[in-house]
Amino acid sequence: MSKRKIQFLVTSLVVVMAWTALSGFSPSQAADHPLKGQKIEMAILGIGGWLPSRLGVDMSPLFAEYAKKNYGYDVSFTFAEAPFSALFQKAASTLATRSQEYNIIISDSQWLGAFAEPGWIVKVSDLIKENPELDIEWYDRVVVDTYMEYPEGSGELWGLPEEGDTIALFVRKDLFNDPAEQKAFKEKHGMDLPQTFEDFENLSMTDFEKIAEFFTRPDKGLWGTAMQYSKEYDFMTMYLYPFMFSRGGDIWDPKEYKVYGILNSQVNAEGMIWNKRMLNYQPPGAVNYGIAEEIDAFTQDKVATAFQWAAVGLAMITEQNKDRVMVVPPPGFKQADGSLKRLYSIGGQPWVINAYNDEAHMRVAVDFLKWWYLPETQLEFAKRGGNPCVKAVLEGPGFEDIQPWFRAFKYMLRTDRSRDFWHDPKYSEMLAAQQEGFTAFATGQIDDPMLGLEYAACQQQKILYEAGRSKIKPPKSCDDVRLK
Repeated sequence: MSKRKIQFLVTSLVVVMAWTALSGFSPSQAADHPLKGQKIEMAILGIGGWLPSRLGVDMSPLFAEYAKKNYGYDVSFTFAEAPFSALFQKAASTLATRSQEYNIIISDSQWLGAFAEPGWIVKVSDLIKENPELDIEWYDRVVVDTYMEYPEGSGELWGLPEEGDTIALFVRKDLFNDPAEQKAFKEKHGMDLPQTFEDFENLSMTDFEKIAEFFTRPDKGLWGTAMQYSKEYDFMTMYLYPFMFSRGGDIWDPKEYKVYGILNSQVNAEGMIWNKRMLNYQPPGAVNYGIAEEIDAFTQDKVATAFQWAAVGLAMITEQNKDRVMVVPPPGFKQADGSLKRLYSIGGQPWVINAYNDEAHMRVAVDFLKWWYLPETQLEFAKRGGNPCVKAVLEGPGFEDIQPWFRAFKYMLRTDRSRDFWHDPKYSEMLAAQQEGFTAFATGQIDDPMLGLEYAACQQQKILYEAGRSKIKPPKSCDDVRLK
């Protein structure tokens, strides 16, 4: 065992012991647990085919052992699932009837408002007051902004992070380390192919495009990169936003609920053009790529690089390719002053608790979340492929060595490098309009990126105005905006 791993294990043990002491747990408290001697069945609703969701249930037997030993009750868990595009409706249809069919739900971050405003989920701010063990120091403020808070800037918390997630760049080292490739690239572009994490940290999207073009060799079945352009759910949106955010673009004013005049900007139109141009270096059919298609392209060696969620690292890095893949920060965008800025979309999901749980199920849900954030639980989650957000865990010596993507994930988990978007209850309607406008340009349905932006901005402003969420009415010109 290496000296570094021994140091990591020792430090982790110290953190665990300190956390236990601070929690004030004692055997006598366990003996007094109100559920002692009872059997409880819990149900979690999560995202189908999404490893981090599944891990919550796969690890539940560990909680059952913990609960039996420390609280004296027996608990078992079942897991229901649905794809991203259908999960909200599956949850909402039961919560609207005040059902406790699902005691704990793994929500997408953008659904917080839609779950919170009707009173369907527990207000975590109140939960933390009653359970100080859940008052956790997170790695960065972006964790609170993304997975916990609604409305934006209110300080009211409704979720707790189940899985942190950021966009990373997965790179085939065998290509980048090849001396012949290095020589050819240097001769063509007068620059070196990046080799290290630090090299990629200093890589601009302008220079990355040169790399993507260099490795695009259709006659050999190889392309330079892969992103996501699918119209399904938020795939196109999440991979277009970096081309907007990183260059100073924005999408709305959350205080005034103003979209029109912000989303439909010239800088955002330029971002759409750049994002579409990147299709020149991607496999045929990339305009329909989502998460699964990207995984297939990368693991089948069709692409030299791939912009992909860190959460699917285990699927991207297989037994066959593990020795020739490195995971690094995605490229930055050069600013007027010569500096690099990277502001990418953030992924990940929070836990939310069903507000209609009876007393017993509510108590187990809280016990489960307290256990979930224990350092030993978070470390086990990390070893199984999950992305924790607890500061003490991410800053522990050796954390970055647990998984190949952890250094890039940790690097991007910052407010100046990753950001979320609307948590508003009208999220799904706003997203549908946006995906329509964005993909219309990417697929060639329309030729003008500003038309796609005008369409999305008009529709979103109308949605917010008609719902009474905004006092700003879309301009009269919106009446004539149509996608060809």
